[in-house]
Amino acid sequence: MKHDYTLTAVVRTELGKGASRRLRRANERVAGIIYGGETAPMPIAIDKPALYKAIEDESFYSSIITINVDGKAEKVVVRDLQRHPFKAVLLHADFMRVNANEEITLTVQLHVVNEENCKGVKVDGGELHIQNTDIAISCLPQNIPDHLEVDVADLGVGETIHLSGLKLPAGVTAVELAHGEDHDQPLVSVHRVADHSEAEGEEGDAPAADSAAE
Repeated sequence: MKHDYTLTAVVRTELGKGASRRLRRANERVAGIIYGGETAPMPIAIDKPALYKAIEDESFYSSIITINVDGKAEKVVVRDLQRHPFKAVLLHADFMRVNANEEITLTVQLHVVNEENCKGVKVDGGELHIQNTDIAISCLPQNIPDHLEVDVADLGVGETIHLSGLKLPAGVTAVELAHGEDHDQPLVSVHRVADHSEAEGEEGDAPAADSAAE
């Protein structure tokens, strides 16, 4: 399900590290920038509580966001969030303007579904291994999916679902596949579980063999 995200911001007139530190100390807004399109980049200061709440939602990162800057609405997507290295603090947020008629590239999350009914796990006793949790896609803004699903119900032991096997919505393409077959990355697979009891038995036989040799 798609979500509507609306943030409020003001244009930043004071720039530089000192201005950013003062903004953080005030603890009301987060420094950011809106760029892209034919309009000049716009430094902004975003309402902090609304932004912090929005970034907790996975869908925020693959949605068209409305930022009201001094009363003017900007349609954007998240491009980068710069975080403090060890504090739960956002230092800077980058947003890119979107044009309804131009494709954009962004990252969307992968959701593994039917994991509890996976043939390789439920029937064959294997282990499910998830190699990728998101992928880069290209599409028009109106076609951005909230997330993509990887159905593992029929996945057996020794089998892998690759990027080329992912069912994409109409108008959506996987960026990596455009670079050739070598970029058809694995998404999820089922591996056979090692027989630990057998391995332990083999290790236990080793001392006996040494004794026999003596």
